[in-house]
Amino acid sequence: MVPIASLWKSTGILGIIKGIHSDSTYKNLEAASDGVIDFKLDETGDEATNMIRIRSMRPVGFDSKWHALMTGENLEVTFQK
Repeated sequence: MVPIASLWKSTGILGIIKGIHSDSTYKNLEAASDGVIDFKLDETGDEATNMIRIRSMRPVGFDSKWHALMTGENLEVTFQK
């Protein structure tokens, strides 16, 4: 499923929840992908915060730091730099 997106000249997004399959399964999926984006819920403060980071992205440079996701009144999602 992953390689077909490049043949169609489109972007494919595949959501995966870790902890269900073996580590080698996830490593193979990540190796076949052009990028890996992580999401997490940070509950260390008073309020829960949704976080995002780019773990890997080919062939461009990127910022791999965690960024907070903000939801606006019109449900538009942006991230805090």
